[in-house]
Amino acid sequence: MANVTFSSPLLHKDVTVYAVAGDRGTILSVAEKHKIPIPFECRDGECGSCLCEIVTLTGKTMGSMLTDKEKSLLKSLGKISHAEIARAETDDVMPKYRLACQTIVRDQDILVKFAGDEPGGAE
Repeated sequence: MANVTFSSPLLHKDVTVYAVAGDRGTILSVAEKHKIPIPFECRDGECGSCLCEIVTLTGKTMGSMLTDKEKSLLKSLGKISHAEIARAETDDVMPKYRLACQTIVRDQDILVKFAGDEPGGAE
């Protein structure tokens, strides 16, 4: 089990939910299941509306495979560098910014920050 804490100005307070690691559920699907209002449009890694900042809360860090669409979009938004992509692919270290529709929940506690009030505003 993993604790996923959602933080946003859209929420009255941070919300922590339990997610079953390895069930191939994305951050967006976990959010929807628990009625967390992460904005999204395409669900396919093309629009960037579900951009979020991920903070690992446990001692272990585990990345999650970046899709080609996600890499391309995050690069175009200036949210990921070539070095971060390399660390994700070779060292299994999750980059700071991800798309909720593309990121699979792993066996680690994470904080998911999202703005939802402006395009690309997960900072």
